[in-house]
Amino acid sequence: MSDSNYVPPKVWEWEPGNGGKFANINRPIAGATHDKALPQGKHDLQLYSLATPNGQKVTILLEELLEAGVKEADYDAYLINIMEGEQFSSGFVEINPNSKIPALLDNSTQPGTRVFESGSILLYLAEKFGHFLPTTPTARAECLNWLFWQMGSAPLLGGGFGHFYAYADEKLEYPINRFTMEIKRQLDVLDKQLANNEFVAGDEYSIADMAIFPWYGALVRNEVYEAAEFIQADTYKNVQRWAEQLSQRPAVKRGRMVNKTWGDPEGQLHERHSAKDFETNTQDKIG
Repeated sequence: MSDSNYVPPKVWEWEPGNGGKFANINRPIAGATHDKALPQGKHDLQLYSLATPNGQKVTILLEELLEAGVKEADYDAYLINIMEGEQFSSGFVEINPNSKIPALLDNSTQPGTRVFESGSILLYLAEKFGHFLPTTPTARAECLNWLFWQMGSAPLLGGGFGHFYAYADEKLEYPINRFTMEIKRQLDVLDKQLANNEFVAGDEYSIADMAIFPWYGALVRNEVYEAAEFIQADTYKNVQRWAEQLSQRPAVKRGRMVNKTWGDPEGQLHERHSAKDFETNTQDKIG
């Protein structure tokens, strides 16, 4: 329980169990907790992830690349159950020492190339395959501006607003007010940008859209935190228009299904190894 008279000690000490809903996976040290190798499939690209907003960014891009005819972007996607601590396995930590999803291994290089942090993965794949990243200096810079805007802003949405509004053991007025103000400011930034642009970075669909949509598009569509009414999401008309447009893209629909383990079983594809899996291996068919 909260204590309004709480005074931080001179030296903080970790007590296992701190952290509420996520206490079982939170700890103040890095590294593996157990030995377990990661599985590998037949494709060069091996993805280890979960369909959180950060995970969706990468699977959306991979599906968009395949939709664009880039056969070399075919991939295996393995589920990492973060609530069970699978991100702390020795195999996962070898690819991502930060123990966060998503993580990618590209076996087309020798040795294989590890890529972690969702923004880094988006940039790596866009450059590798030459799609969804403008090539002219000004347009490229604008795309990267918004990609890194998302990387810097979304922790305040997820770890800030989302945690205190939706997940914390208690509803605390100060942090909810603080982070609500900030995410509404962020939505206003995005809404003003989209007032004069079809996509976030201009007239071209890019990795900036793919990075921002799973967080802010889902937020205004009431798909995360169930906070749309609370934040008056309907007032951000340009974000709403953009989010609806992206949500209808076939590759976006597929990408959001990969490594998903909740919601409608028809929309869950726990692992993805070929395009046929969307037709034969969704959870409603194998569950």
